[in-house]
Amino acid sequence: MRIGVAATPEVAIPTLNWLLQSEHTIDLIITQPDRPAGRGRLLQQSVVADWADANQITVLKPEGSQELLGKIEHLDLVLTIGYGVLLPLNILALPKFGFLNLHFSLLPAYRGAAPAQRALLNGETVTGVSVFQLDKGMDTGPVYTQESIDIEPTWRSFELLQNLAELGPAVVHNSFEMIKNGESPRVQEGAPSIAAKIEKAEARLDFTKDVIEISNAIRAFTYEPGAWTLWRDEPFKICSTGVSGSSKGATGEISVFDKSVFVSCANGSLEILRVVPAGKKEMDAIEWARGARLIGGEVFG
Repeated sequence: MRIGVAATPEVAIPTLNWLLQSEHTIDLIITQPDRPAGRGRLLQQSVVADWADANQITVLKPEGSQELLGKIEHLDLVLTIGYGVLLPLNILALPKFGFLNLHFSLLPAYRGAAPAQRALLNGETVTGVSVFQLDKGMDTGPVYTQESIDIEPTWRSFELLQNLAELGPAVVHNSFEMIKNGESPRVQEGAPSIAAKIEKAEARLDFTKDVIEISNAIRAFTYEPGAWTLWRDEPFKICSTGVSGSSKGATGEISVFDKSVFVSCANGSLEILRVVPAGKKEMDAIEWARGARLIGGEVFG
């Protein structure tokens, strides 16, 4: 089949690599327009656009979905992977078999922009990927294939996304085979839930909460947008935690014990392993604590 791929983030790369070696032809890559990035705020194209350039595949960067008119009618289908645009029905109907989406949850659970992050935030132990037919709703279309995965307790959002991305080629392949064989997708079954986009304000840590809730929040928000608090009135990110234990300190109080750094929470203490102080690179928490010259009684937040 002649395939278009509408994608923006790095999680699309494993499926793109598979498609490149498959019997199908990637005729076109559609991705978000270049955006300012980095401290210099220079325009930078998406990693998917970089991949397309490296593989000499035509790239479109439409500012609006109607710019796709006249560009995709010849395709058998378009596969979307984190493209980030809700497409109207007149565009969805243009390819022969419409648009399919590779989504990082077991639909109808976690419909929306941040399914992996929300799964971690809620302490899920199992999630997966779904390939479904796009319709006018948000992740509401009928499902072709799904594959589940156990969530390792140490995985953060970027690690979970990497593992989900590796499932992409198999489920996309199976979905394409169903289309070739004339098989129809099934209507989604079960209770739906929404995985809204993560805003920076939501990623601020609240040490009055349960240790497990805080640990899950750090896993969910690392590295984007970053789980953060305040240290001496400056933003301070915590990006990895270890074991929890009992604590008699005040909420948010920092302590160092046996070369380990802990923060007191509502029902115990949480070991901090890796941090990003304001204006600095990621480092071991104990390295930061030594440089901060803690004397006792210091508090995050």
